Amino acid sequence: MQYAKTSALIVVDLQNDFADPSGSLYVLSGEEIVPIANREIRRMKDAGGTVVYTQDWHPPNTPHFAKDGGRWPVHCVQRTWGAQLHPELLRVEAKTIQNGADGDDGYSGFTERDLRTGAESETGLGDYLRERGIATVVVLGLATEYCVRATALDAVRAGFATTVLREGVRPVELEPGDGERALEEMRSAGVVIQ
Repeated sequence: MQYAKTSALIVVDLQNDFADPSGSLYVLSGEEIVPIANREIRRMKDAGGTVVYTQDWHPPNTPHFAKDGGRWPVHCVQRTWGAQLHPELLRVEAKTIQNGADGDDGYSGFTERDLRTGAESETGLGDYLRERGIATVVVLGLATEYCVRATALDAVRAGFATTVLREGVRPVELEPGDGERALEEMRSAGVVIQ
């Protein structure tokens, strides 16, 4: 990958609950993404490009959680250890998009969906990237078939040339092959898988 001032790296949900073996929704080998992300963050900053972090940022009660009628265990509750970005992740001055803050479905860095009404709203990420003159978006993080997939698909829909770094993602795999199916779906939608 060649980065430039018109490039942006979106670091998706490298948070303790996903990337630490003690996390409540640990993604197998998720911690292996952190040094890859750090390498790409440095490369992007050296090229004068933009870095954006996303964070799952749930209230204690949300229809997203199994205890409240959803599908997931409690994870990434606002201002808890689990919601914090992984301590070894390189932090640079960058925009952070926090998803799900009002109990919405926040898989994508670009959009959120109200779980009660189904209405979608923008997070502001698309406008932020356009204001900075971004043309190319590179996505890595967790998890392949959920937040990475949703972010990459929305990036393409928003008109950005989008690449997912295969070495920089890991799947949850609720069903065997979910990660590969998500990569194929992204590829079919115009995302470059590199």
